[in-house]
Amino acid sequence: MKILLVNPPRSPHNAILDNAPDEAKPFIHRKLVGPPLGLLTIAAAVKDHDISLLELKGEYDLHPEAAAPARLVEEEIRRFAPDVVGVTFIASEFNAGLEIFRVAKRCDPRIVTVAGGLHATVQPRDFARAEVDLVCVGPAAKTFRELVRALEAKTEVRAIPGLGVNGPDGLRFAAAPRAFDVAEVDDVLPDRALLKRWISTYHVGRSPAPATYLHTSLGCPYACTFCSIHSQYRGGFHQRDVESVIAELRQLDEYPTVRFADANTLVDAAWCERLFDRIAQEGLRKFFVADMRADAIAQHPRLIEKMAKHGLRVVISGFESFRDEELRRYGKASPARRIAEAIAIAHANGIMIRGNYVVPPDYGPADFDALADYAASNRVAFAGYTILTPMPGTAFFEEVRERIVDRDLDKYNFFNCVLPTKLPLEEFHRRVGALWTIKKGTEVI
Repeated sequence: MKILLVNPPRSPHNAILDNAPDEAKPFIHRKLVGPPLGLLTIAAAVKDHDISLLELKGEYDLHPEAAAPARLVEEEIRRFAPDVVGVTFIASEFNAGLEIFRVAKRCDPRIVTVAGGLHATVQPRDFARAEVDLVCVGPAAKTFRELVRALEAKTEVRAIPGLGVNGPDGLRFAAAPRAFDVAEVDDVLPDRALLKRWISTYHVGRSPAPATYLHTSLGCPYACTFCSIHSQYRGGFHQRDVESVIAELRQLDEYPTVRFADANTLVDAAWCERLFDRIAQEGLRKFFVADMRADAIAQHPRLIEKMAKHGLRVVISGFESFRDEELRRYGKASPARRIAEAIAIAHANGIMIRGNYVVPPDYGPADFDALADYAASNRVAFAGYTILTPMPGTAFFEEVRERIVDRDLDKYNFFNCVLPTKLPLEEFHRRVGALWTIKKGTEVI
């Protein structure tokens, strides 16, 4: 079968950037940089078929003035003539993904459209629409492989675990979502060969060297109220086999920089120690970027020293707040005092640390001043300041759903406030933007 996989374009909405003072604009985060690992894994799961990838984020990074997404999708469909079009979804790209399906159906109504990814998993009922044929919920590699086999054999697909089928009665799931098996991740490594056209767009900061993502785990054992990862993996945490990670790293000669695309890389300290021992034994010289909680860094200074010795250069840490009461409200089981400890350990080991804060919509001038004073007293190489957002699928969304004032999912990317604010909305965004100048370094990551 011929399968076209599409990564939608980014949402263009960034009210922080639009309203920030001019001196802050160079530092404000504009985009996530990295390949669509989910689609690459899906491609590897059906590698015996004819696969094409359209990476619209990478395409617009290469050619900002390229034609509109609908035009690019139509051109690729006319060229490739796929039997199946699959799209990966997050909330802020939901509308763009649906438009891709509408284009596919206009080109050829016989094309089977399949939705997957985070938003499909946590909000599958959003996809009960005419342009969507099928929805993959949860871990999708095996589900998609079984689906393609069934389509090729022209057999029934309704009983496939985790597959929703749209019909006259709406979206129906005949079988429960597939139980997560981390061996599936170890067995199906992403097919990065599909990225050749866009490899130059994947880089960190000012480094021209290509960077890639790599999962060492999936899920998260913590339940922060504003994060959808906990519900995406049904509260589970799944650590990969060390040797599988090493095998994948051996395939990454084209990528000097590797970001571990985990919710938290440092959950199992013994596992991390084994991994970096093996990295040293294999002589794998990479510039590693990892996401870690501040309390995990503070609890394991010796391990951080070893990881730094063998390539860990950047740590991204969700500080979230400088106030313990806010951290408790977010379900963040880490006291604010750990932030300074984590920063000190990172700096002592030559690690550039990026600290990310979330700003709630009820902040007034005194709150912004207090956060600015705190961040200025705990400077990091990079700093990020985003807006507390009720992402679909989170506990926070359920808590505040009746208070949401802007339901345009295009704006659900942490750079636009969709809840009532204490300050005038533009002033709130301006103050968040102004925080972005508070950092130790001069680059953006």
